[in-house]
Amino acid sequence: MEWRGRRGSSNIEDRRRTGGGRAGQVAGIGGGGAIIVFLLALFLGVDPSQLLGTGGVAPSGGAPAEMTAQDQAEGEFVSVVLGDTEEIWTRVFREQLSRSYQPATLVLFKEATRSPCGGATEATGPFYCPADRKVYLDTAFFTTLHQRLGAGGDFAAAYVVAHEIGHHVQNELGILGKANQIRQQVSQAESNAISVRIELQADCLAGIWAREAAQTLGVVERGDLEEAVNAARQIGDDTLQRNAGQRPMPHTFTHGTSEQRSRWFMIGLKSGQLADCDTFQTDSL
Repeated sequence: MEWRGRRGSSNIEDRRRTGGGRAGQVAGIGGGGAIIVFLLALFLGVDPSQLLGTGGVAPSGGAPAEMTAQDQAEGEFVSVVLGDTEEIWTRVFREQLSRSYQPATLVLFKEATRSPCGGATEATGPFYCPADRKVYLDTAFFTTLHQRLGAGGDFAAAYVVAHEIGHHVQNELGILGKANQIRQQVSQAESNAISVRIELQADCLAGIWAREAAQTLGVVERGDLEEAVNAARQIGDDTLQRNAGQRPMPHTFTHGTSEQRSRWFMIGLKSGQLADCDTFQTDSL
């Protein structure tokens, strides 16, 4: 992906210098253990803070975090990707919905920070919080994505950002709030099934972003799209559970299978139309 030297977004809230505790020492769990907890939470379909015993509260205070050259580069990369999502969704909203798009803010942090949706830590992974309309991201997750989940490449990392912004698009359209409201009124299995539809739609919206990045921005390089599809496959619920030595348990799925995640990404990529990303009105996921 061509990103160096390009315009970045101004909607970045960089908390990486504020500290927040030593990396991987949330609730007494070391760095490797935090990753294991994060993956286990994905397998079980639960909030990682429940397994950490933190009650969703991240630690605060501590010495200012050191900013490395890699941190700087990753921050610039995320800023450029976020800027691309803003340009793309502004155009898509205008052309397909005749309305304006209000961008999200992306919070960069190291190790831990707070959000209205609970603690953001190394173990929780990237997430979107509708309460403050912000995406929370520790770029150390990109290393996890590459080294532990088998999804390397800058476009795989960009897909992660685009997927989380997809949740913001859902929030802008009023979809996310309605879906989460219903989830609170049904059984755990039914709630998980709705969560799968939410996540697959975000994958489809990420596909629309990838299509526009290639066709209108011209920043997609050879092999980039394959990186994104591979990332979608590697973080499918069935693949994560198999890699953990477990038998896939569909009733616990919260994000969809590898086949579903990659297929819905491709639907958005090929179509480019919001209407084709309606995962809630289909019996075939």
